[in-house]
Amino acid sequence: MTTQMRAMRLLAPGQALEPAVLPLPVPGPGELLLQVLACGVCRTDLHIVDGELGEPVLPLIPGHEIVGRVVATGADVEGFVEGEQVGVPWLGWTCGHCDYCLSGRENLCPEARFTGYTRAGGYAEFTVADARYCFPVPGLTAQEASPLLCAGLIGYRAWRIAGGAELRHLGIYGFGAAAHILAQVAVAQGQRVYAFTRPGDHTAQAFARRLGAVWAGDADQPPPAVLDAAILFAPVGELVPLALAQVRPGGRVVSGGIHMSDIPSFPYRLLWQERSLHSVANLTRRDGIDFLALAPTVPVRTETVAYSLEQANEALDDLRNGRLSGAAVLLP
Repeated sequence: MTTQMRAMRLLAPGQALEPAVLPLPVPGPGELLLQVLACGVCRTDLHIVDGELGEPVLPLIPGHEIVGRVVATGADVEGFVEGEQVGVPWLGWTCGHCDYCLSGRENLCPEARFTGYTRAGGYAEFTVADARYCFPVPGLTAQEASPLLCAGLIGYRAWRIAGGAELRHLGIYGFGAAAHILAQVAVAQGQRVYAFTRPGDHTAQAFARRLGAVWAGDADQPPPAVLDAAILFAPVGELVPLALAQVRPGGRVVSGGIHMSDIPSFPYRLLWQERSLHSVANLTRRDGIDFLALAPTVPVRTETVAYSLEQANEALDDLRNGRLSGAAVLLP
């Protein structure tokens, strides 16, 4: 086996990623060494690179939508075999003994570590991952499956918090990687999806309609029906009062992002009548198990644009400037 690997590293926020040749990582107890087959490019990666999320562990290999092949296992690992294909999500490690971990809310563990942020990620040929947070992936290629590991999982958690299968009219603000996966899940449940995009983004609106949205329009326009819930994937605080204005009494607005620009003040009447505003943080292993079992039954079909590992900066720039339909994926 090789003793070195290619990787793209962040040396300082606000700078482009730098190519590097590094020693092959060694799996510790409870860990897997994975050959990275594909790694999705997520908006959270962009927030880290652009300095909007502070305190990454530098120098950093980003990337947390990893599909890899098991190459070796560390001590005390059971249930995995060499050659098996697995997925690695954003939540990469938890303590296992705090109140949150013990009550099924490990996504809120105060000691949690995150793939591609405080642990090395998948913008590389190989990576090491905690076996507890490696999931079997459905019968898709690595490129097709990688967006499920964050865009899919966070979208699914946001949807469940918004009301899940009980919803009838669902609004989605920002129609990118997460939205294009969630829309398929919601439509398969018989829900009516309303897609909101940046004003004049007719390409994204057509994309949403193609995936089953009954309406697609500008974010500042009202949909043709009152919403049971709205999910925000666009990291734009100004959308919060717009979304609250479109949900029914008792409805919920859920923010699916880890970072958002400031929310402007808004009149209390938008929140009155038991409307609520809710955030989503990370994911749990139960989310991963449930969603990755559900996805092939829909079946979810991801739309991706492939980039080489060395094109990571180009992929990030395309995401930053809204030039993507679907998800960008690096293929080392």
